Amino acid sequence: MSELHYASAIELAAKIKRRDISAVELLDHFLRRVEKYNPRLNAIIWMDVDGARTRARAADDALARGEDWGPLHGVPMTVKEAYNLAGSPTTWGKPELKDNIPDTNAVVVDRLLGAGAVIFGKTNVPVDLADWQTFNEIHGTTNNPWDLRLTPGGSSGGSAAALAAGLTGLEAGSDIGASIRNPAHYCGVFGHKPTFGIVPGDGHSLPGVFNQADIAVVGPMARSAEDLALALDIMAGPDKFAASSWRLELPGPRKTALKDFKVAVMLNDPAGEVDHSYQDCLQGVADALAKAGATVSHTALPAVDTARAFEVYISLLRAATSGGAGAERIAFMEQVAADPSIDESSYLARMARGVLLPHREWLAWDNERESLRPAWAAFFQDWDILLCPAATSAAWPHDQAGERHDRTIVVNNKQQPTTDQMFWAGFPNMVYLPSTVAPAGLSPEGLPLGLQAVAAQGEDKTAIEFCRLTAAEIFGFQPPPGYD
Repeated sequence: MSELHYASAIELAAKIKRRDISAVELLDHFLRRVEKYNPRLNAIIWMDVDGARTRARAADDALARGEDWGPLHGVPMTVKEAYNLAGSPTTWGKPELKDNIPDTNAVVVDRLLGAGAVIFGKTNVPVDLADWQTFNEIHGTTNNPWDLRLTPGGSSGGSAAALAAGLTGLEAGSDIGASIRNPAHYCGVFGHKPTFGIVPGDGHSLPGVFNQADIAVVGPMARSAEDLALALDIMAGPDKFAASSWRLELPGPRKTALKDFKVAVMLNDPAGEVDHSYQDCLQGVADALAKAGATVSHTALPAVDTARAFEVYISLLRAATSGGAGAERIAFMEQVAADPSIDESSYLARMARGVLLPHREWLAWDNERESLRPAWAAFFQDWDILLCPAATSAAWPHDQAGERHDRTIVVNNKQQPTTDQMFWAGFPNMVYLPSTVAPAGLSPEGLPLGLQAVAAQGEDKTAIEFCRLTAAEIFGFQPPPGYD
């Protein structure tokens, strides 16, 4: 039973259906691991043990009657705290919402339950899901299982830490600024940012918020690419209002062998300088791809001005998240915008302009975004995958002082604003593209490094399949030491 916790969700469901293990036994196995390891990680911050056991027993009883609940029959899993799960707190890390207990589920939660999952807990997030660290006043700090002194990433940091340490079978995260991709990279697991709009975000929201924010998506996180593909099939589809009028039919992967893939490789950019050791790791993946017979290019890139694309992204991102800004935050942004001493090209200045953006000006930024989409579409006519970093470095030490835009990390022996990493979040994200993050190797310090595989709009399964193949033939999931 020692390796159950690192098995894929697909394997776990198969074991239950073969009667190798019962759903109750499997749940108890994960609960014992949570009891043993979660105190040091603080990844899972709420559980309903009794409710989960009741559902697991029902899953076993159903199987005894010959009933199959679906592809996740009896699989224990957790979800990000930001999802509504009836009877559990949905706070987004905000102290004033500590007593917000919804009585309905998010659409994605219902779809996972409908596929047979046993959801036994929720995982930690930063305040407003707005950091590449995971800490808040309600639930405290989540640590990286590879090194407790380091961030697990954010905002799906609890999700990634729980997966990496083998505390859960599957996870559901969300992403507007690499909030799935960044923690997957920092913790050495798999995460998929879907094409914008193919997975409904209903119920992944704060009280009184009903619309899905621009750029924002919800998607799966796992220990295997196979689980990502399965979970995406479960989660994706029209929302309840559109279900009567349209159906989602994602195309299958373009290629099913590494030798057939055409891969463009982008290791670095001035807008988000990448640590040399991380570049070396991704270059090693590129070399392995070429050795496997893939067509690999370091010069083929979308015809897009990357610096300008970064500015467009930050403007649209901060406009998209401005709805939650209170009067005090708006006043601060107005001061920033009016201060001539603040570099207008800085992240802080761009953030202020985005938060304060009048709708007429937003329309101009949105129009510029639309002008970039044909360049990406043309690029993907010739190339299957853009292989690039998910961030600028491996995981870094906890730093909770001050504001996010003031914090720095060390990249190539220099202090770099943590917000520079947003470039790798937004370059594909802003124009609605899907991308999958998968393990690519380890840093010289022994920390996980992830590759980001970007595919054409709607070709999510191409990105996921590419990562399935790299995991099988180049580098796959490795558990952190000390979580046997």
